[in-house]
Amino acid sequence: MTTNDNAAGENLERLNENLAQVERLSQRLVEVMGRHKPLRKDLNAPNQEVFANAATAYWTEMMNNPGKVLEQQLDFWAKSVKHFVDAQHLIAQGRIEAPEDPTPQDRRFKNPLWQSNPYFNFIKQQYLLNSKAIADAVDGLEGLDDLEKHRIEYFSQQIIDMMSPTNFLGTNPDALEKAVETEGLSLIKGLENMIADLESNNGELIVTLADENAFEIGRNIATTPGKVVFRNHMFELLQYSPTTETVHEVPLIIFPPWINKYYILDLKEQNSMIKWAVDQGYTVFIVSWINPDRSYANIGMEEYINDGFMVAFDEVKKLTKQKQVNAVGYCIAGTTLHLTLSLMKKRKDKSVKSATFFTCLTDFADQGEFTPFLQNDFIDGIDDEINEEGILRSFIMQRTFSFLRSNDLIYGPAIKSYMMGEAPPAFDLLYWNGDGSGLPGKMAHQYLRRLCQDNQFVNEGVELCGETLHISDVDVPVISITCETDHIARWKDCYRGFQQTKSKNKTFVVSESGHIAGIVNPPSKKKYGHYTNSDLSVDSDTWMKGADYNEGSWWPLWDTWLSSRSGKQIAAREPGDSEHPVLCDAPGTYVAVKATR
Repeated sequence: MTTNDNAAGENLERLNENLAQVERLSQRLVEVMGRHKPLRKDLNAPNQEVFANAATAYWTEMMNNPGKVLEQQLDFWAKSVKHFVDAQHLIAQGRIEAPEDPTPQDRRFKNPLWQSNPYFNFIKQQYLLNSKAIADAVDGLEGLDDLEKHRIEYFSQQIIDMMSPTNFLGTNPDALEKAVETEGLSLIKGLENMIADLESNNGELIVTLADENAFEIGRNIATTPGKVVFRNHMFELLQYSPTTETVHEVPLIIFPPWINKYYILDLKEQNSMIKWAVDQGYTVFIVSWINPDRSYANIGMEEYINDGFMVAFDEVKKLTKQKQVNAVGYCIAGTTLHLTLSLMKKRKDKSVKSATFFTCLTDFADQGEFTPFLQNDFIDGIDDEINEEGILRSFIMQRTFSFLRSNDLIYGPAIKSYMMGEAPPAFDLLYWNGDGSGLPGKMAHQYLRRLCQDNQFVNEGVELCGETLHISDVDVPVISITCETDHIARWKDCYRGFQQTKSKNKTFVVSESGHIAGIVNPPSKKKYGHYTNSDLSVDSDTWMKGADYNEGSWWPLWDTWLSSRSGKQIAAREPGDSEHPVLCDAPGTYVAVKATR
């Protein structure tokens, strides 16, 4: 027997051993999934009524306009048959090659085999034909209102994305090549990754996006020096150590969203907005919200306002011996800062000198990409969840957000982890994204029903804290930073709500990029520019047409805006005082609490 024969035999033996291990892991996978307790209601599945209405519309269209429907079907059949005949013709000629490929470029199909191999090319072309046929059929539906049409488009796109041949081992050349190259070891690692994800999430299949062992809060992320100087049942208050000899008199307090952890603004030194603000000579405070468990079921928007925002304002004023503060609210915390400012107007409380809003929605008249999730069937499912669990668990929100970008946040990572057997990357942003927080049941219900669904803050006013709060109550100097490609808080929707404040001094900015990258955009990167226009009386399209484009980050513009409202220079303040002894070093203890599963 030759050396080559021995090597081939050894390779075959290793392959058989690995495939046997795959079989054993598959049995373990079945056992894990058998222990899974499913959600009472699939919160990402459409109500059957949605599909029933679509089917009714389709058959009505067929009866009233059969020619149009038949034309769509014949076009699909003709292209499919031609595609099959072209492939067969090449095979009959003995040419093992792909037929002509007129399909558009798609980054899912970047492996050269999708173009050159007749098997993979045939599958790809047929999938794209099928996808277009589904999209065209949905686009041609009549007799549906805009809401029903929007939901059908969303759910049909989910089906299209899910059925991509890249999502299945037998039709993914990258995964098959990797399995052969590794003699099946990639399949073993992939199954181990899948089982680990299932076991760590109580049977829910949530793809781990980042290497959780690569980061430690306080060691290599969230490292800006500071102290925890106050704590209650809602938040820890962090005060950062100064890096300048003098600071602005008026302190700055930042309220991050409580859907995620605060350290998105302090991932690492190079892109930390917190460190940058400290270096500009501000006394910076940030709220680190509690990660609620089931005992927080009855915590509502009132507690976030009174025991969160209002208490934080009072403690910062005491610590700095100032009558006013400058406040920042990011995302849902920006919405709640608006609510708080309205309440303070009613109470004649002038503690806030200016307010900054990052990607902040107040007018929910147009729900954008969240439309499918803000209808009664879905919110009813949320209510069922929080009635039993007491909270809206983090993974439900993460899954909902992920489905808005399913190829990037679900299928792509799943392919790499489960089919290719790759370890999650050491990526700080993805680590933060997976380190979520739950929402108290009452608060989630109020936010979704009163603000998102009923849009009360800009309509009749929302009843909170014994007052009727309205966007028009807000009259302090304000600046809103939005992001051009933000799909969570679209800049045009932020603009529409921002216009309705009664402030005589307001500035609106659109940063390039999205919900995170457009905000966490340090000047040193020189990556994304921003748009400005002082005329806020026009609609959003007109505003953008008349806007000036500015190279680089918006942070220096904000510094200029904020510093003019931050008083004189005084000696730098160290964290804490005699009435606020240091409780521990930043980043504190609340940030380390993991979400309830």
